[in-house]
Amino acid sequence: MDSRKKKLPRHKRQRRRPPPALLHVRKRRRIIPYHPWLVPLARNLRNNSTTSEILLWQHLKRWQMHGYDFHRQRPVDRYILDFFCVELMLAIEIDGMSHELKNRRERDVERQNRLEQLVIYIMRFDDLEVKQNMDKVLDSISNWIEMQENS
Repeated sequence: MDSRKKKLPRHKRQRRRPPPALLHVRKRRRIIPYHPWLVPLARNLRNNSTTSEILLWQHLKRWQMHGYDFHRQRPVDRYILDFFCVELMLAIEIDGMSHELKNRRERDVERQNRLEQLVIYIMRFDDLEVKQNMDKVLDSISNWIEMQENS
């Protein structure tokens, strides 16, 4: 008999909960609609993340940022957000070289306007900024969260 424990399939595993002290502070989660055809695209993006996305994710996952739950490559409306926190309605986008193109900038503005209609605040960081100055990026996110908690 094998003494190793069997690993449960992902859908049967228990989700980690935030620390008990944070449970009573939480607001009720808002349901945000999305297009179902985005789910496989988001999964593909999660499996093929950029270096800067991986670096930032190491600091956002598992309630590390002020105890808030962030999701990676999350479908929202007709877009996929790099990082999203439902409780804060905060999206974090990392802009790489492709965002410098003229038509891409126009689409980013259109996307930002649509997300703001859904009352989602967007923080944008440059790809190089995340790689070279992670502390500044984390401080910006942390300061924004503290402002929201204090208001």
